[in-house]
Amino acid sequence: MQFPIKLKVKPNSRKTEILKEENNEILLAVRSPAENNKANIEIIKFFSREFKTRVKIVKGLKSRNKIVDEL
Repeated sequence: MQFPIKLKVKPNSRKTEILKEENNEILLAVRSPAENNKANIEIIKFFSREFKTRVKIVKGLKSRNKIVDEL
């Protein structure tokens, strides 16, 4: 997968996982709620673990649609 990545986030899911992947766009289920930045923190931790690189949310901090890029 190449960065930057477009995300559509589904908070309050059973577990954090990639549900669907198309054309460098991902539907991501996140276990954390979308309050107090908890979902954003979990997204960063998830991609850091999966891709073994540090990432940041470039766009969409308060939206379900986000763009994640490498640091």
